[in-house]
Order: sequence, then structure tokens, then C-alpha cells
Amino acid sequence: MRTLNFLSTILTFSILLFSCNKEAVKIEEEQQIEDLKIFDGTYTGTFIVQYNLSTKTGPVTLELNNGKHICSGNNDRIPAGGSGTFSTKNGKITFIDKMAWSADFDHYLVLNGQYNYSFDGKKLTISVAKNNVGQYEYKFDKN
Repeated sequence: MRTLNFLSTILTFSILLFSCNKEAVKIEEEQQIEDLKIFDGTYTGTFIVQYNLSTKTGPVTLELNNGKHICSGNNDRIPAGGSGTFSTKNGKITFIDKMAWSADFDHYLVLNGQYNYSFDGKKLTISVAKNNVGQYEYKFDKN
């Protein structure tokens, strides 16, 4: 009988713990969606890549909406562009590109991966140094 009571207590505790955990995850997901909404909008600006011996720039447009992104590309792939999803956590912004790309260029020119960012509600700067290849930076103004 004691074993049955013990197992019943463990089962009840497990169900409560699992239910609380699910609710906490749901609240965290809702907060993250709400946090991303402050980024929603269209941004225009300049992309800059600094390699060891050269610097290249190009115009760029970025659309952010409900955790999704579309980044314009240029014929010379400065930048290449990209589209997919984005999220923020611990002061970083992460883009997950969903497009297929050919292998004939620097894939760091695609807006993909984790970046440092600063955002004041109007100006958004996204930057990253990639594997001693170059420094990639997007400087945007929100339209």
C-alpha cells in the first residue's frame, strides 16, 4: 500500500511539473513573439563588407515581420540577400536563411547566422566578423 501511495504521489508531482513547464514554455514563446514585434517594419540602408585588402558596399532593404525576414540582394551579391526566420536572444539576433544558393561566392554575404545588433527603434545595425574572412555590417534606418 505504501508503494502505491508513493507511486501515486510521484505520478501526481510529475504531471504537475510537466504542466507547469509547458505553461512556462508557452509564456516564454509568447514573450519572444511580442519582443520580435518591435522589429517589424521595412528598413533601408547600406551593407558593408571589409575584407583584408578591400571594402565593398551596396544598398540593402530588409523586411522584418512576425519573426520572418526578407533581405534584398544585388547582382554583385554585395549583399546576396536571403529570406527565412529571425529571433533574438541574449543581445544577439539570429537569421535562418531558407534559400538554396550556388557555391560560387562568399556565403557570408547571405544574411544568415548569429549577429551582434543595436537597435534604438529607428536605427538598426547588424554586424559580425566571420572566421577571419571579413567584417560584415548592415546599417539600416527604419522606414
